[in-house]
Amino acid sequence: MRFFSDNAAPACPEVLAALTTANVMDTAYDGDAWSKALDARVSALFETSVRALWVPSGTAANCLALAALCPPHGAVICHRDAHIQNDECGAPEFYTHGAKLLLADGEGAKLTVESVQAVLDATRNDVHQVQPHVVSITNATEYGRVYTPAEVAAIGDLARARGLGLHMDGARFANAVAHLGCTPAAVTWRAGVDALSFGFIKNGGMLAELLIFFHPELADATLYRRKRAGMLLSKGRYLAAQVLAMLDDDVWLRNARAANAGAAMLAQAAGDRLIHPVEANEVFLKVTADEAAALRALGFDFYDWGPGEARLVVSWNQSPEDIRPLADAIAGL
Repeated sequence: MRFFSDNAAPACPEVLAALTTANVMDTAYDGDAWSKALDARVSALFETSVRALWVPSGTAANCLALAALCPPHGAVICHRDAHIQNDECGAPEFYTHGAKLLLADGEGAKLTVESVQAVLDATRNDVHQVQPHVVSITNATEYGRVYTPAEVAAIGDLARARGLGLHMDGARFANAVAHLGCTPAAVTWRAGVDALSFGFIKNGGMLAELLIFFHPELADATLYRRKRAGMLLSKGRYLAAQVLAMLDDDVWLRNARAANAGAAMLAQAAGDRLIHPVEANEVFLKVTADEAAALRALGFDFYDWGPGEARLVVSWNQSPEDIRPLADAIAGL
């Protein structure tokens, strides 16, 4: 009955089993067998040599990535509805030691070449204005919209032409890849992405996200930044074990496909109430205050997104039998 957030979902069985397996004496911090296996395992998944660092939260992954790509006197171009702008309590500015966020527009919280170019055109190339160093995009976006490989590549081409880095906030990266049906490589480094925050917690993980650098040298200073930020956990093997367990047998894709399918059920029931096309596991609906109250009276839990709007998020573990009552209730409004 709970559709408030996939952050509240339980850890999947494979993750819990991996924690038990890792519950042995081993080297501390990131010197254990599980942590040492990450680079090779993630490199195989993305079909290129990467550095993969575990961190305990998506905010940590995003902010350490931006710190690697942007100097304190620089700026990050992002959508005005991006998570790094609205929901990270100033952490990007803090961890970059003061870099500025420059806000751009785009339907469904998706940046476009034109919206990024508009920000670049509005910035004078002189010492009195902060200069952009990075573009940050979110896939899937805060409104559940998915960038295609071609859309990422178009922004990537612009970024390279202007000497900018490209960061992808992939808190729901698994849902995006499940929707696209493409390889992880196609929508990341092959499209010009330099750093990826690969989310696992929303998708069945317990306490583990990945920061992936497609230019391995970017990880060198980040190892120190991670320690300085208090995020080098002494028993890091428990984080690495979670990630490896979800990569094995494509558990990450299985979970994302299940969540996406559940969201599609709700979208079909919603009809013209939909505010955004449903491409991942989030559904945004037009509902009146009375209709929202009626759904809650039936026991359904969800987020009020704004006046007359609601956000429903389907989690990896919610079966069609779990979702059907809400779909029926929406259709019956």
